[in-house]
Amino acid sequence: MQYLNEAQTANLITHQLAYSAVKDAFIAATTDEATLFPVVNAAGPQADSMFSLKSASTATLVGWKTGSYWPGNHAKNMPCHGTNVFLLSPETGELVAVVAATQVNAYRTAAADAVAVDYLARKDASVLTVFGSGHQAEYEVLAIAEVRDITKVMVVGRDKLRCEQFIKRLIDRGLQAECEIASAQYACEHADIIVTATTATAPLFEAGWVKSGTHISAMGADKVGKQELPAELYHGASLFCDYGAQSLVIGEFQHSPNGQVTEIGKVITGASVGRVGNDDITIFDSSGIAIQDLFVAAKLLELSQR
Repeated sequence: MQYLNEAQTANLITHQLAYSAVKDAFIAATTDEATLFPVVNAAGPQADSMFSLKSASTATLVGWKTGSYWPGNHAKNMPCHGTNVFLLSPETGELVAVVAATQVNAYRTAAADAVAVDYLARKDASVLTVFGSGHQAEYEVLAIAEVRDITKVMVVGRDKLRCEQFIKRLIDRGLQAECEIASAQYACEHADIIVTATTATAPLFEAGWVKSGTHISAMGADKVGKQELPAELYHGASLFCDYGAQSLVIGEFQHSPNGQVTEIGKVITGASVGRVGNDDITIFDSSGIAIQDLFVAAKLLELSQR
């Protein structure tokens, strides 16, 4: 059995690797050979702790991803999030690999939104608004900057100091863009791309603030009750997701009134239409699917053996 520890995977992962793996996973998710199973959510004994299991199967990859969140770890100076990917042999069911993927998961999640931006945002989109100033938001901005020439980033958050620290991290990691803290309304009205990376259970902004031609990638909703976007925004917008059956149950589109969504893998292959005109509002919901984790883990294992 192969095992990659956290230090190894953190050293191997890049935005480019994550993008390539996630794009391939999105395509695979639309084929008959892929099966994605319902998410299992559970909780630990600590207040507000939780863990989940997401599993999938293809002809060549079988396995699952476990993700945990223990908020009390913050006081212990330990990571609150933890991720591991387990791969089984498609032929025998034997455990063939375990991949520690806590930092990898941040790249993988950001890559999903970056793929959506690449295929759905206007080619000249250059102003990015990000809701959230936490760990994941940083990866989101940097991943999107890989697929569009981002000249300005507006940060919307509840804590000014955290937003300032977030901007400093972006600059320290080489982001070549003007960065500023902005109100939700101003940031929406002037954005070409909006990405939401929060744990919200109510809309972060009003539908009327979003201008024509904007693309939105929302990644925060991954269980029943979570919500980042106003449902009114869906009227007249084009809706896309990673996996329809999951997005409509635990993703952002659990709040969609019509349930008409297109999986991004079909846009990538040309089986479905993405953005039609420059005035379209496009929305992508990333609820997070296990096939992404399996594909990323497989690429990391391949790279580790070179």
